[in-house]
Amino acid sequence: MKKLIVDIQSLGVHPPNGLSCGMSRNGGAGPAEGRSLLFNGVAVNVPMHAHYVAGSPYRLQWDRDGLGLYRGNRFICPVTAVDRPEFYDRKTGDGVLYSKIALLHGKSCLASTVIQDCVYWGTPRQCRFCATGVSLAGGGTVARKTPAQLAEVAISAAKEGICHIVLTSGTAGADGELQHLADCARAVRDAVDLPVHVQFAPPRDLGWIQALCDSGVDTAGIHLESFDPAVLRQVAPAKAALGQARYRAAWQKAVSVFGPNQVSSFLIVGLGESPESVVAGSEVMADLGVYPFVVPLRPTPGSRMAGCRPPPPAVMDRIYAQVVDILKKTGLSAGRHRAGCVRCGACSALPFYEQPAARLNCHIARTPEEMDRAFSIRQEVFVKEQALFTGSDIDENDPCSTHLVCEQDGRVIGTVRVYPVNGDGHWVGGRLAVEKGHRSYHAGALLVREAMKRVKRHGCRKFTAQIQMRNVSFFIRLGWRPVGAPALHLGALHQAMEADLDRLPGKR
Repeated sequence: MKKLIVDIQSLGVHPPNGLSCGMSRNGGAGPAEGRSLLFNGVAVNVPMHAHYVAGSPYRLQWDRDGLGLYRGNRFICPVTAVDRPEFYDRKTGDGVLYSKIALLHGKSCLASTVIQDCVYWGTPRQCRFCATGVSLAGGGTVARKTPAQLAEVAISAAKEGICHIVLTSGTAGADGELQHLADCARAVRDAVDLPVHVQFAPPRDLGWIQALCDSGVDTAGIHLESFDPAVLRQVAPAKAALGQARYRAAWQKAVSVFGPNQVSSFLIVGLGESPESVVAGSEVMADLGVYPFVVPLRPTPGSRMAGCRPPPPAVMDRIYAQVVDILKKTGLSAGRHRAGCVRCGACSALPFYEQPAARLNCHIARTPEEMDRAFSIRQEVFVKEQALFTGSDIDENDPCSTHLVCEQDGRVIGTVRVYPVNGDGHWVGGRLAVEKGHRSYHAGALLVREAMKRVKRHGCRKFTAQIQMRNVSFFIRLGWRPVGAPALHLGALHQAMEADLDRLPGKR
């Protein structure tokens, strides 16, 4: 099934006569023209009206039993078109059609661009893949939805099976959209007991992220779109001008507020980037606890990329396969995302590639709670159990360290730290500690291997550590070699060792 979804999202499907275009997505913010179809009850957004669909071998055809998907004359599977909701034709108390306030995405997501205008629309800084102004110019929506209007529509939509809500916005300037997003989220949560997802650019004042949480928001989308700086400058100049550091700070703050796996970012494939940059960017985000929502570009009519094509299916297949390995390693899953595009999943085949999360996974400490847990394990091992320190093992190297944690079934059971010295490519590892009762070869080895990979990615040329004598053979198996003779360190005999970073052991 997953290869089929990749195919039709890249190539499109010819619609049959009699299938209404009224549910097709032909405008709005984002890179996804198409209509939602149900495959075994799962929603998939499929291009049907873009120029490149003319060359697709796939078509829909009405059969005796309903709608069928065909490749040429060969029947593939039955599908169901998502019906137009009844609430679309109702009007708010102030006379606006509900369909101009919010729309059905996928099969159970209510989505609204609460401020349809964007200060960059029609300027050289406009995102080239976006068509948010097209919907407004065509009269399909209103420029600014009020909290009361959104609450009214949400009540009606919830009666028709809506399960979660997405609120996004054009950029209003000076963080002006964030207060409106917060007001709208609060009104919706007061009206219906459904999880709410908001999408916004990384704010200058990170306090806004907590304010959104306090207004009732459950999950956040802070969308970088591409990790290739040159590509981002070309297709989304306003986003590029913010810089990746600002996105990273916002992601970290959002993860600390909403939790790992409840923050996401779109990564659009087909903007001109290399597949390698998509995978590398996914790894950076996943390591922070941010779900990389990888989607193929499906150019929206009216956008500045309307004449482009989606990436080939083979490219998407390779990227999805690599990204799902990253998700498994870091313990992220679309199925645990409470609200938003990741939960809907219709615009990406990534959820179809997901496997059960590994029992053991390793990543940086992403939240204050994970950091506290790492220090607690160190306290137990190095202070109470081994008596290498009195009071605390925390030292001057901790603030400049990258702290990794190992989780088993979602619970932190081990930690290690790495930090650079002298600025000459030399990194030092230490404080490797695994909770008593979990000291298998696998947990410790996973932490050491991840530490080796991480410092190498940061340009490390020499990676050293002081190893207790009973652990020397363990490190040798992982590609380390002794340097010099054993000596006292922290009052106990240790062996200085150096990693062979050109011979990283094991798989990712």
